[in-house]
Amino acid sequence: MTAVEQERNSIRTVALSDLAIRIVHDNYTHDDSLKTAWGFSAYVTGPEKNILFDTGSDGALLLENMAKMQIEPHSVEIVVLSHVHGDHTGGLMGLLKENPQVQVYLPAVLPSRFKDAVRGYGAVIIEIGEPQEICPNVYTTGIMGRLIREQALIIRTERGLIVLTGCAHPGIARIVEKVRGLHEESILLIVGGFHLEWAAKRKVEKIITVFREHDVRYVAPTHCSGEKARQLFQQHYGPSCIAVGAGKTIAVADLFS
Repeated sequence: MTAVEQERNSIRTVALSDLAIRIVHDNYTHDDSLKTAWGFSAYVTGPEKNILFDTGSDGALLLENMAKMQIEPHSVEIVVLSHVHGDHTGGLMGLLKENPQVQVYLPAVLPSRFKDAVRGYGAVIIEIGEPQEICPNVYTTGIMGRLIREQALIIRTERGLIVLTGCAHPGIARIVEKVRGLHEESILLIVGGFHLEWAAKRKVEKIITVFREHDVRYVAPTHCSGEKARQLFQQHYGPSCIAVGAGKTIAVADLFS
């Protein structure tokens, strides 16, 4: 075991009782009082820092939904952007107008003009290339893929890893394999866009097989996952497939109650 691994393992993992994932922007709905639009954003509490993973497509909608979920913009400490597309980055400037005192972890390949705009609000940018730790027990996969470069978020808990994906352009199965290659723990939950909107049934079933081979315990496909793929995951995972949409809160401890 390396010194880095020893240091990592000496840090208490994120307690399930503290961990919640709130879907604040999605094209699927859970709570009809929230607005929907194409895109994805999830607010994560429980780690040392409060994290907004992606920002959806529209700042006004993002802030309105956050208000309805009683999430203060100034409570966000870290923003992680999965990739360049506007349905994941479009809400950022709206958030920064309310709270510029954030760290923004984004793929290094994002355009310079976008980075300059973020810095213009006073936010601190951390450019991501390789896998790294974001805060204790929270990691990025590093950017993956060839055409659309994308990162996913990993949270270490006492019961396994939680993975958040934006659109999974590099391939959701490849992301699962990358996560398992970076961390020895199994995946407790993977939530977000799986990029299977137009995938054939056979392809989705192969991906589900990969999930099973890697002991992925719970799934919560949304955004670009596609309705047919969501139904297939529901058929294979049963109650371990979590229906999510705008307004949904996943209290991770409840998975074991």
